[in-house]
Amino acid sequence: MLKNRIFKRIYTNKTSLVGFILVSFFLLVALFAPVLAPVQNPHNPYQMPQKSYAIAPQPPSAQNWLGTTEQQYDLYYGVVWGTRLAFEVGITVTFFAFLIGLIVGAVAAYFGGKVDEVLMRLTDVVFAVPSLVLAMVIAAMLGPDIKNMMIALTAVAWPSYARLIRGDILSVKRRDYVTAARTLGASGPRILLRHILPNSIYPSVVVASLDIGYVVLTAASLSFLGLGAQPGTADWGQLIAMARNWVLGTAQNPLAYWYTVAVPGAAIFLFVLGWNLLGDAFRDILDPRQA
Repeated sequence: MLKNRIFKRIYTNKTSLVGFILVSFFLLVALFAPVLAPVQNPHNPYQMPQKSYAIAPQPPSAQNWLGTTEQQYDLYYGVVWGTRLAFEVGITVTFFAFLIGLIVGAVAAYFGGKVDEVLMRLTDVVFAVPSLVLAMVIAAMLGPDIKNMMIALTAVAWPSYARLIRGDILSVKRRDYVTAARTLGASGPRILLRHILPNSIYPSVVVASLDIGYVVLTAASLSFLGLGAQPGTADWGQLIAMARNWVLGTAQNPLAYWYTVAVPGAAIFLFVLGWNLLGDAFRDILDPRQA
C-alpha cells in the first residue's frame, strides 16, 4: 500500500519525478563506476589517476573527456567516483546521525525528568555552536580524512533529530492507546518500541531524506577547505578546491578553464536538487498531517 502511494506520488508530480530521475541517474553512475571509469589504483579506487605534474588544467579531449584539474588529475574519473563517495558520505552520516538522535530523543522523551534535562542540555550545547564551524573544528582536530569528516558531520547532525523525535514522542505518549497499553501491564521498552516510535518516527524520516543532499553539500565545503578528502581523492569538494586558482581563466580568455568549476559544481547542484525534490515527495507521503 505504502509502496503504491510512493510511486503514484512520484509519477503524478513533475517536481518529484525530476528528483527521482536525478537521484536514479546518480545512483546508476555510482553503481557502475568501475565500468564507467575503470579503477586505476586497486588499493584505493577513489584515488584519481594523475597524468603528470603540470600546473595548468587541460581542456576536454579524447583521452580526458571532461578535461583535467591542476596537476593533471582526470576530471571525468573524479566526477564518476565522486558520485559513489557522495552516496557513501550522505547515507552513512544521515543514518548514524538519525540513529543517535533517535536514541537520545526517545530516551529523553519517554523517561523525562532528570534524564530529559541532561540529554536536552547536551543537545543545546551542540546547537549553541554553528554546525559548520563545529564540524570544521572537529575535522581539524581529527585530521583531514574521509572517515574523520563523516565523524565530524555526524557529531553536528544528530541534535536536530533528537529534538524532533523528542517532540513527536511527547505528543504520542499521551495518546489513549499508549495509556491503554500501560494499563494492561505492557513494559516500558515494549510500549516505546511497539506503540510510540512507529507512530512518531515518520517526520524524522522525511527530514533525513532531505538531509542527505545537505550532508553532501557540507562535506564538499569541508573538502574545499582542506578538512575532508586527501589531495587527489575523487571528491567533488576537492575538485572545486583544485579549480579555485583557475576560476578567472586568463587575461585573454576568462572562460579558459570553465570546465574545472562547472563540471563538479553541476554534479553537486544536481545531486542536492534531486534529493531535495525527492524529499518533498516523501514529506507528502509520510507526514500524517498531509493526509
